[in-house]
Amino acid sequence: MEKLVILGTGSAMVTKCYNTCFTLSKNDEHFLVDVGGGNTILSNLEKTNIPINRIHNVFISHSHNDHITGIIWVIRAVAQQILNENYEGNLHIYCHKEVVYIIKTISSLLLQKKFTDYIDNRILFEEISDDFSVNIIGYNINFFDIKSKKHLQFGFATKLFNGKTFTFLGDEPYNDKLYDYTYNVDYLMHEAFCLYSQRNTFKPYEKFHSTVKDACENASKLNAKNLILIHTEDNNIFKKKKLYFEEGRKYFQGNIIVPNDLEILYL
Repeated sequence: MEKLVILGTGSAMVTKCYNTCFTLSKNDEHFLVDVGGGNTILSNLEKTNIPINRIHNVFISHSHNDHITGIIWVIRAVAQQILNENYEGNLHIYCHKEVVYIIKTISSLLLQKKFTDYIDNRILFEEISDDFSVNIIGYNINFFDIKSKKHLQFGFATKLFNGKTFTFLGDEPYNDKLYDYTYNVDYLMHEAFCLYSQRNTFKPYEKFHSTVKDACENASKLNAKNLILIHTEDNNIFKKKKLYFEEGRKYFQGNIIVPNDLEILYL
């Protein structure tokens, strides 16, 4: 069965939830998308019953610390499983050139040699570029440059085995140059930093983020069927589903999904 396992839903400075990351999972194999900023990635994988030795593909969208630094813990955990002869095959890390350099540098500074010896051996970096396609756990994953206004960042689009389409836009608003990857998709994953009504409090536009209203207007314009809102603030963590849905419904008539950490979405 195909599903999204939501490992984290928060933006960079959250403390009441984990940074945004998830898996696209099919049967017992998992494609990990971003890793958050710390070793909570290992805890949340454990809580959702995803063994580290069933992850062979990771995508890091960009170099911000809330998306990248958890990879050090993933590398260490995978390397330990290799040392224990409990990991078959290789770990493939998909990211752009700058991210490759950062991960290798941090790994060399923080991890023991017995772990880093597997980098470029059993832990392999796969450099991506705009409109780069690769087969990952049976899916044709099409990576694309999201046209970020801050740092080079990638999203991806794919078709599921049930024929439905899924697009992940990273953590910045939809750009019209991405129309071909996003129009008429069944599942659109879009960041929504805060409510539009709270824009003066959280100042999303200064951070190149969007509000629930903005994300829902984009989804409506793109004729998306389902909108998944991620990368949010955590001040409204216990009321977020209700508040985000109520504001979003004014601008988008499709299905609005506001997940919590550790929630599983069946596609």
